[in-house]
Amino acid sequence: MENILNKQREFFKTSKTLDIKFRKETLLKLKESIFANMEDLVKAFNDDYNKCEFDVYSTEVGLVIKEINYFIKNLKRLSKPKRVRTSLINFPSSGYILNEPYGNTLIVAPWNYPFQLTMMPLVASLATGNTVILKSSRNTPKVTEVIEKILSVFDDEYVYVMENTKENMEKLFDLKFDYVFYTGSPNVAKELMEKQAKYLTPMTLELGGKSPCIVDSSADIEKSAKRIVWGKYLNAGQTCVAPDYVLVHNDIKREFIKSVMKYIQEFYYEEGKLTRNFTKVVNERSLNKLVKLINKDKLAFGGNVTDGILEPTVLEDVSLSDEIMKEEIFGPIMPIVEFNNLDDVINHLKDLDKPLALYYFGKDYKKVIKQVSFGGGCINDTIMHLTEEKLPFGGVGLSGMGAYHGKKSFEVFSHQKSILKKHHKLEVNLKYPPYTEKQKKITKLFFKIKNKNAALRKMIRPFFGDSIADYGIARFNLITHFFFRNTKVTEAHTISA
Repeated sequence: MENILNKQREFFKTSKTLDIKFRKETLLKLKESIFANMEDLVKAFNDDYNKCEFDVYSTEVGLVIKEINYFIKNLKRLSKPKRVRTSLINFPSSGYILNEPYGNTLIVAPWNYPFQLTMMPLVASLATGNTVILKSSRNTPKVTEVIEKILSVFDDEYVYVMENTKENMEKLFDLKFDYVFYTGSPNVAKELMEKQAKYLTPMTLELGGKSPCIVDSSADIEKSAKRIVWGKYLNAGQTCVAPDYVLVHNDIKREFIKSVMKYIQEFYYEEGKLTRNFTKVVNERSLNKLVKLINKDKLAFGGNVTDGILEPTVLEDVSLSDEIMKEEIFGPIMPIVEFNNLDDVINHLKDLDKPLALYYFGKDYKKVIKQVSFGGGCINDTIMHLTEEKLPFGGVGLSGMGAYHGKKSFEVFSHQKSILKKHHKLEVNLKYPPYTEKQKKITKLFFKIKNKNAALRKMIRPFFGDSIADYGIARFNLITHFFFRNTKVTEAHTISA
């Protein structure tokens, strides 16, 4: 691992990755390699945990190809230095922000969406001009094999998929990287942060948590049930932004549960039998953990296990103190909690750790999104917010740190370098000693240490009176705007002038 990282450091020093043409060629090569290995990828998902072909295209490959296309189209624009206005204190000057790659990056990917959550940050890192060491999950070995095959078109000094050996894992977090992108559990994230603290390594953490789903009395029950059932049981509930539990107003609870049952049957059953396309729980340990959470006394639907598949399960009359409410479920179990007052729900959510997502169905959404802190979410839908490249995706608090997708991904893997360019001959001598009373007065005026308009009025009034003083202040503000372009001209200024 250390040898590979040193090779990547040397390769980055060549500045080859800074070239926009090189980066675009990299993205095109990556896309071609994905298409060339598509058949193997679909088979690998089926072998690892029975993920169907449609889900592979819609939740794994599709979003990655969309991200690659976004960067191919926008890379030149994103990489351009951004001009910014400079203030009077630096006159004459210009300023700009230059995006530069961090250098050598580490991407640690999870098992639940092993292709999408590996490739999305990798695409951004390569588009920004970094090198990558990639750590994929051991829980999906077949998919990892295909990822290695896809990325074999690149040299190890540029992109390297590490072997999941115990020795490599023990050393990985101790190595010095320029940026780390981690998706996974909070416990591992804490260990990673602790070990990288000695290097002060910047990082993005995409974690999880218990994402609540609120169905208010004003919600469309049929549409709500349909969208919640889809979001909850997608990938057998093994989705970091899945609605973890559903809070339903007591006025519509019975009707909502009835609609949930209907859509479970419609989506996932054929002639009374669970469809063969329903995703497996990833391993036996996770399956056993989920089964223990099922309270038979509160079981409204499902609960059976066949060949590693836990069927869609619904628990009703769940209380906030039940065992299933203590940690993220990450499986196909939907606890339904009844509530009477939305304000009580909001106050309860404020006391909990901030979730990665929140979903609200109903008309009183403004109150919820204003008062409750969470990573991101939807009104009258679930999960779909992460499909929009213009909406940054990420957590807050224990659910994560930083956000990505689209333009935000470019910013995540770039250092924004600020440059101020001064004129090489013209100079404003205000900052240079020895300091006079006049310099102090101008400095106080400029930094608004005293009221600018009051000071000007005091200077003008003895000679011209109040009305002329007001006219003079308006003219001063107007000229300042047009000459230095750093103040806003209001309608009052224009009329006065």
